[in-house]
Amino acid sequence: MTRQAPIHSGFGELTTAREAVGQRDLRGVIAIVTGGHAGIGLETTRALSGAGTTVIVGARTLDKARAALAGIARVEVEALDLFDPASIDAFAARFLESGRPLNMLVNNAGIMATPLVRDRRGFESQLATNHLGHFQLTARLWPALRKASDARVVSLSSRGHRRSGVDFADPHFERRPYDKWLAYGQSKTANALFALALDARGEAHRVRAFSVHPGSIITELMRSMSDEEQRAAIAASRKVSILKTPEQGAATSVWCAMSPQLEGMGGVYCEDVDVAEAVPADFPEQRGVRPWAMDRDLAERLWTKSEDWTGVPFSV
Repeated sequence: MTRQAPIHSGFGELTTAREAVGQRDLRGVIAIVTGGHAGIGLETTRALSGAGTTVIVGARTLDKARAALAGIARVEVEALDLFDPASIDAFAARFLESGRPLNMLVNNAGIMATPLVRDRRGFESQLATNHLGHFQLTARLWPALRKASDARVVSLSSRGHRRSGVDFADPHFERRPYDKWLAYGQSKTANALFALALDARGEAHRVRAFSVHPGSIITELMRSMSDEEQRAAIAASRKVSILKTPEQGAATSVWCAMSPQLEGMGGVYCEDVDVAEAVPADFPEQRGVRPWAMDRDLAERLWTKSEDWTGVPFSV
């Protein structure tokens, strides 16, 4: 079990993704980055590709993704809609048919603060997309992750996890009033708990998992917010931390995906290109990871529920 405490990596909040990669030669490495054509996902793709990685980008809109990724070497674009279980299965099946190992899976795509929308199963969209979609994707890609013999899975969480744990009594807002920020916080806690439970299962197979807070960044993730909400959110973020560029926001994802500093480690929540500090529930600052996002019992409970919700058993 890796201790949830900083390792003093030598990097920091201003580190860019390319600086995090440094001089690593990643030729021959295969990565999948969901949403790797926009925002911090695009910068993750650029940094990994620049070091020699072949990057498969899963995207809902292929034309938009191809335009954004034009000119970046070693990039493949495939259709993937995390809100659609059939699309997830088809994406994974195409990759498995290629026979390639999967060295890095960066579960980067997500939505934030959206109005109440339910998928065909009746599941709330933020939990369905941010957590359940990636849970199913990782489960389907598990054979390729094991085949790599040394793989990493990076789950994009957020400082927003502090807003809410997972409400197991009513996770899909069927009885309580819908609150888009509580729903977002719940989904980001779920991302952290997923990495915790996945790492516990993957360690014996040399598959390690990490969760990441990228930082406060202006990206398309804010598209569901009104102009007034966006201005307020940016002003609030500037009061408590710097506003990062997408290049800086991608640094922790890239570091978790490839850094030798994390060799033999896993299951931890990271921020500012280091392992984050575990902080109490009432911690007044925004940094650090709250107890409900690092609770192994809650992680196992969510894992069991996720298998039930998706109908996808995760056989390791």
